Amino acid sequence: MNTIIPNTKLLGISRRHFLSTTGAAAAAACLAPRQLLGKEASPVDIIREAAATAEITVTKLRGNVSVLEGSGGNIAVLTGRDGKLLVEAGITASRKRITEALASLGPEPVKHLINSHWHFDHTDGNEWLHSEGAEIIAHENTRKRLSVDTRVEMWDFNFPASPAGALPTKVFANEHELHLNGTAIKLKYYPPAHTDSDISVEFTNADILHVADTWWNGYYPFIDYSTGGSIDGSIRAAEANVARVTSKTIIIPGHGPVGDKKQLSEFRDMLVTIREKVAALKKKGRSLDEIIAAKPTEPFDAKWGGFVIKPPAFVSLVYAGV
Repeated sequence: MNTIIPNTKLLGISRRHFLSTTGAAAAAACLAPRQLLGKEASPVDIIREAAATAEITVTKLRGNVSVLEGSGGNIAVLTGRDGKLLVEAGITASRKRITEALASLGPEPVKHLINSHWHFDHTDGNEWLHSEGAEIIAHENTRKRLSVDTRVEMWDFNFPASPAGALPTKVFANEHELHLNGTAIKLKYYPPAHTDSDISVEFTNADILHVADTWWNGYYPFIDYSTGGSIDGSIRAAEANVARVTSKTIIIPGHGPVGDKKQLSEFRDMLVTIREKVAALKKKGRSLDEIIAAKPTEPFDAKWGGFVIKPPAFVSLVYAGV
């Protein structure tokens, strides 16, 4: 298997910066398209290595819902007498710190785990959480992707099939609802967006919505074309998210800080504008290199381009889908 790290010259960051930011909740899966990558060490392995020492922060949101940041995608935690429910499993290398963070929220065991989609930074901890008694719930495509060897072409990386203990034990097609710890938890499938397995998780009593990797708050997002994602699907998901929430809703992104409808709307608008610019240039016959040189993301780069998905990488992701 070929292995890779981000080409730091093209991405505009150092390996040290990549390692340090990988410890943050916004880091995992922020990998650039293949044409912008070198071939020394797998970024997947780098992320897992960094997670071993990453600090886990705990923020209580509303009611009995909290969020853990620092290992893979943002982890939502619902506590109560029915046991803890997690949305996302984090990176296995962070197991000790995740366990400590969960203990700080109460003594109840983890009884339920929801995967928002199949990517490793959201499912890596599935096996150990299941071994401790957690039922794993996900969209049927998440189980499908985890059950077989899956290649992400833009990462130039092959993920082996997950062991049986890491696979979701309950799957659904469109919607699923749970009633635990005094609240209704509504799971809803997005048509293919970031991947073909994305779902949202709504804590209805608390008016909190976890939209996972359909929103990267403050960062250009990664879009996984290898497993059904697209820029158009990402825009549709962002539009659906904006329509679904109010100014009072607390929104948990897959990566980046917890936010609100205004920030979510800004993300949607950014995606739409950049898509239109790249599509117009591509329609004129411009090559990818020419479009990158034209800097169609420039008005947004200061706000959205400060992480691993740098402007050239995001332009190439949009270009692939228009």
